This record gives sequence, C-alpha cells and structure tokens, in this order.
Amino acid sequence: MALSVDNTALPVSIERTDVEAARVRIAGLARRTPVFRASVSTPSGDISVLFKLEYLQHGGSFKVRGSLNAVESAIEAGVMPDAGVVIASGGNAAIGAAWAARRRSLHCTVVVPETAPEAKVKALGELGATVEKVGDRYAAAAAAATVIARSSGALELHAYDLPDIVSGAGSIALEVEEEVSGPITYCISVGGGGLVSGIAAAARECDQVVAVEPTGAATLRSALDAGRPVDIEVNSIAGDSLGATRIGAIAWATLAKYPANSVVVEDDSIILARLFLWREFRILVELGTAATLVPVLDGRITAPLGGELCVVLCGANTDPGHL
Repeated sequence: MALSVDNTALPVSIERTDVEAARVRIAGLARRTPVFRASVSTPSGDISVLFKLEYLQHGGSFKVRGSLNAVESAIEAGVMPDAGVVIASGGNAAIGAAWAARRRSLHCTVVVPETAPEAKVKALGELGATVEKVGDRYAAAAAAATVIARSSGALELHAYDLPDIVSGAGSIALEVEEEVSGPITYCISVGGGGLVSGIAAAARECDQVVAVEPTGAATLRSALDAGRPVDIEVNSIAGDSLGATRIGAIAWATLAKYPANSVVVEDDSIILARLFLWREFRILVELGTAATLVPVLDGRITAPLGGELCVVLCGANTDPGHL
C-alpha cells in the first residue's frame, strides 16, 4: 500500500512547534542559507531590504527542506519503504525530493508536467531520479504519481500539501529571526502555499506575512474571494514554479489560524523585478521567485516600525538564456 496523507479529507494546520521539530531533524542536512541586506529604490525612496538567499539551498530552492524533513521523519518512524519515494512536481519539489532521497540511497520517481522547464528536468536526471512526464498541468502529474505510489508501495510525497513538507519549509523563518532584532515582515511567493503557510506558522506575533501571487496563478486570492479553496486555470509566466491549480489544504487550514496579507501582481511587473535583481545585484532567480519583490518595488509593502522587511528568494532553477 502506498504511504501518503489525504490532506483534503482531514486538513491539518501547522504550528510553530512542528517547524521547530523539523529544524532539529534537518539540522546539518539543509544549508543555513545567508541573508543579504541591501537598499532598494521605491516610489517613496530607498528602503532597506533583507534578502533571504534560499536559492543557494541544496537543489537550488527551499524545497529540499521539506523533503529532507519528510524522508528523515519516515526513517525515524520506521515506515520508509524499500521502494523509496515518488512525487509529482513542476520541478523544484522533485529536485528537493531527489536530493533528499539520494542522500539516503533511496530510489526516487518524479512525475512532472510535459511543460516542466528543461533545466529542472536535467537536474533531476543528474540526481539519479526516474523522470516521468505526464500531462500539461500539475493535477495530471499528481494523479499519475498516486497511481505509481499505489502500485509500487513507494512513499508518496507532495510538493506542498504534507505536514512534514510544510514544516520543513517553515524552518526558514527560524533562521531569519535569529539574524534580526524587532518585528519582521516577510514577502513570500505563493503556488500551492506550502512555503507561505510554513513561515506563517513559524512567525512570531510581532511578525507579518505577505503572500504574493501572479494574477494568473492566484490560488490563495481565489480561495479568499470564494471563502474556500477552489480550482483555477493557471495563465502566468511564473506558472512553471507557481503552477498549482488549488491552494493546499494544509496551507488553507494554517492560514486560517495565522493569516497572511494577500497581494497579487502582474506578469509585466514580475519580469521587471527579475531584471532588477540581475541588474542591481547579479542575482538570477526564477520568475515565480522574482514576483516576491514586486510589491516592495511598487511601494505597497514596507518594513515594520523598528523591524526588517524580508524578501525570501526561494528558487533559481532557471535558464540564464531566458533573462
């Protein structure tokens, strides 16, 4: 029988204690990524921004934190099957899973949409994963991964909707708060919501979380407008990394307890933000990651009084030729 969690049947919220446990579990396995303080020009003048350089993480994105936590948790509990792991992902979550599996000499099968960027598919092959391409949307890849898990007995991971995955992602906040004094306002891009909900759960009462989404891939905003998670059609240049068609059940349950401010941004602004990061700092990230900076550049989000504005640059698995 495949090992997985049906989060839609019984959604659970993540707590700071879950994130703290994840941090202990992955200590020495995931990198403690650096922070970079810089001045950024906005309509109201230059402001100080703390960039969390999570794209320097193993595998080029934050995703390995959750995968390491899930794999190590399963091993710790004695439930890791001989068949290894299987996951559906547009790329980054699969890279994280493959990296975590390789470290434990486990087999990893990843199912990606046929539209997955070649840079990410190539990285998966280099990590030794078996790659299956199915459909043109994440939902089709996810359904195929479940079939594979059931037939092989592999541990089915999820790109953003498993407790261990979300808790691992939230460990970023525990690192950031050790670097600053005073309250923190986090800007975080949203796809399925694992990263934003993990950080929201880990954030202190004095902190704020801003969820940033493209208008053409706004899973959280659509859910907030409808009062519940709903399916959307993804139509954004950032869809390769923010291509979930529905906010995760765990993210929705967690953000109900620890709300995030929702901000939507246009594709044209995402392109400009990406170019800004390259021009000013020679930082090259994915378009979905660059979206996080848009509300800072246009002046909608500023630092809290006496605190820091933290922009999480979560992934850089992209083709430099597309800049």
